[in-house]
Amino acid sequence: MAKESIITLIHTNDLHSHLENWPKIRRYLNAQQQNLKTANNDVFTFDIGDALDRVNPLTEATLGTANIALLNQAHYDGVTIGNNEGLSLPQTALNKLYDTAEFPVICANIFDKKTGVRPSWATPISYQTAQDGTKIAVIGLTAPFPDSYPLRNWTVTDIWSLLTDLIKTATKQADIIILLSHLGIDTDRQIAKAYPAVDVILGAHTHHLLEHGEVINNTLLAAAGKWGRWIGKINLFIENHKIVKKIARVTITDELPKIAADDVEIAGYFTVGEQQLTASKIAKLKEPLRRNDGTLMQETLNMLKARTNTPAAFLSTGLFLTDLPVGYINKNDLLKLLPHHMYPMVTELDGQNLIRLLKEMHKNQMFMRGFKMVGLGFRGKALGDIVFDGIHYDLKLKQWYYDNELIDEQKRYQIASLDYYKFLPFLPSIEIAGKNRIIMEKILREELADYLMQTYPLN
Repeated sequence: MAKESIITLIHTNDLHSHLENWPKIRRYLNAQQQNLKTANNDVFTFDIGDALDRVNPLTEATLGTANIALLNQAHYDGVTIGNNEGLSLPQTALNKLYDTAEFPVICANIFDKKTGVRPSWATPISYQTAQDGTKIAVIGLTAPFPDSYPLRNWTVTDIWSLLTDLIKTATKQADIIILLSHLGIDTDRQIAKAYPAVDVILGAHTHHLLEHGEVINNTLLAAAGKWGRWIGKINLFIENHKIVKKIARVTITDELPKIAADDVEIAGYFTVGEQQLTASKIAKLKEPLRRNDGTLMQETLNMLKARTNTPAAFLSTGLFLTDLPVGYINKNDLLKLLPHHMYPMVTELDGQNLIRLLKEMHKNQMFMRGFKMVGLGFRGKALGDIVFDGIHYDLKLKQWYYDNELIDEQKRYQIASLDYYKFLPFLPSIEIAGKNRIIMEKILREELADYLMQTYPLN
């Protein structure tokens, strides 16, 4: 008679530092690990990336190390990285992020740009062995972003150049292959069609929810939405080390029991983070910088022009979520002001295409003003109005001027903004006609902090 057993996979993804859900998630994971593990049932727990997001003050204050301490509480058996881990942190911080991790970080396609070597904290495949002797190979992959990762001194390779060899290696050493995929639902489906040897794909990145999974060929796809609102769970029924049945489902986090201490714990995360950020003073203002009178916008445009060494810049008013008051300004003030994950960018265009871009802005202005933007690093409410510095339009002459000179359609011009605008659908000339240089050393609020520190010193 065949020996039967069950392997339970529990998975989270795209938490994005939504720690308001963490106490319930941790209790659920710990209870499942304890209660389901029996002589014929094993439990393995995985996170599929973007566990952190620097919009959270605790994450910002610790550059993510507090998030790793929380993951340790849940006894994960492996995690992969998402673009938030990979791109929102400078390379030095990412290289330290997992120093205290009590789980393997599984990511096969990230390499140091200079050395070409995979970082010491990453492993391409992690092997697990169930109690019945069934061997499991866990492969991790993250979304490549070829234009961005090199600016953070990483090379993240295309997955197709690696997958064949990874699966060939895993097939030789394991009975079951699981892929931790921070690649998105479309790529997961392509992998399932191309590589039926992959038994389970635990997905992320596109924040998709597969309540009962999705089967393509022999592969079960699963994913648990975003922000910890759901927790994924899969039962693999095993006979003689082979899967004979797969069942996927999700648990709704909001429906899990809450205890009195949860609110105190959640508030504590934010309080500790804000205290650490508040203690880090940056500048001292003699006058407030406000949104409604243009002073905040002007200083940020000044910073952008100085940082990029260009005579013209533009930004949208929806970027600014607060004002900066008189007196000491600290890192917490700047996090509230600019919670976005964006970087300075210089776009070079000929005069003809610069004018076309300016016309695009004018044409779309009314629509952009109230557009409820989500994603692309934007953490505000609406795009707002475009504001220029170094560029103006003469209504009488109906002509555009750059640095007080009439724009020549044949000349080349540079204009500073943010990488964010390259990806918006409203301003296609930036990506289509522009030569774009993203300065990915510090995010926007860090760049503004440096400028304020020099312009309005503490002493």
